[in-house]
Amino acid sequence: MPKMKSKSSAKKRFSFTGTGLVKRKHAFKSHILTKKSNKRKRNLTYFTIVDSADAANVKKMLLK
Repeated sequence: MPKMKSKSSAKKRFSFTGTGLVKRKHAFKSHILTKKSNKRKRNLTYFTIVDSADAANVKKMLLK
């Protein structure tokens, strides 16, 4: 049987930390930025950890 392929969309959107948690980017940082405050835009810049309820599905998409 051939190997399972990981989802290409998930490969582009998620990565792993050194301890195996899943990292993701924040949403709402791509357009309509003029009405958002500098503090809000700055805080959306950084990575965050995927919630534990969703982490299993993301790991399945990435085959980890």
